[in-house]
Amino acid sequence: MSASPTPLVRPPGPASRAAGGLRRFLTERPPRPERCELCAAPVPEADHRHLVDIEQRALVCACTACALLMEQPGAAAGRFRAVPDRYLTDPEHRLDDSAWDSLQIPVGVAFFFRNAALDRLVALYPSPAGATESELEPAVWTAVLGDSRLAALLEPDVEALLLRRTEGRCECYLVPVDICYELVGRMRLLWQGFDGGAEARSALDAFFAHVAKRARAVGEAGRS
Repeated sequence: MSASPTPLVRPPGPASRAAGGLRRFLTERPPRPERCELCAAPVPEADHRHLVDIEQRALVCACTACALLMEQPGAAAGRFRAVPDRYLTDPEHRLDDSAWDSLQIPVGVAFFFRNAALDRLVALYPSPAGATESELEPAVWTAVLGDSRLAALLEPDVEALLLRRTEGRCECYLVPVDICYELVGRMRLLWQGFDGGAEARSALDAFFAHVAKRARAVGEAGRS
C-alpha cells in the first residue's frame, strides 16, 4: 500500500472458479482459539504454530508438539502440513513497474501460493472485504516470477510470495502463508474510507518493516 492518496483497491471483479475450493481461506476466520485444534492443549493466543488442513483448505491452530508431529513424513496421511517459519528475500531479483502491471493486481500488495490439490498458483490481495482472488495467467507468472530463486524454493500450500509496490519499487519476500492472512485480517479491521486511511497505511508499513527485519537473503539462508 502506498502512502500516497491513490486509491488502494478497485471494486473486486467476479470470483474465479477456484474460489469455492478456497472459501475457508478467503473468508474471515473467528478469533484464534486458545487451544490446539488437534489435541486441545492450551496454546498462546498471540504466538502459536499453524497447520494447513489440505482437505478443508483451512488454517488450523496447533501446539508445538502437534506441529512437530505433522512435520514428520506420512503423519495424518498427509492431511496436515505444518506452516514453516522462514522468511527469505532475493536482493538480486528486481520487479519493475511493467512487470507489476502485467500481474494485473489492482492494489499495491499481493501474495501468491501454490495450491497443490489444484496444481495451480493462487493470487490474492487484501481488500475491505477480506482476501480477494485475482485471475493470474500461468504464462504471466512464469515471465514475472517463475524463474526467480524464491519461486523455486516456495513450498506448496504453506508458504507464499508476498509482494508490495510502493514509491516506485517492489519488495518480494518468501513468507509463511499464515502471516499473509494475518495481514488481510488486520487491513480489514483497520480499513477506513476509499484508500484505507492513515491507520491502515501505518500498520502496513510496520508489518513490512517486521518482515524485512526477519528476512534473510537466499544465499545466507543456510548459514548459522
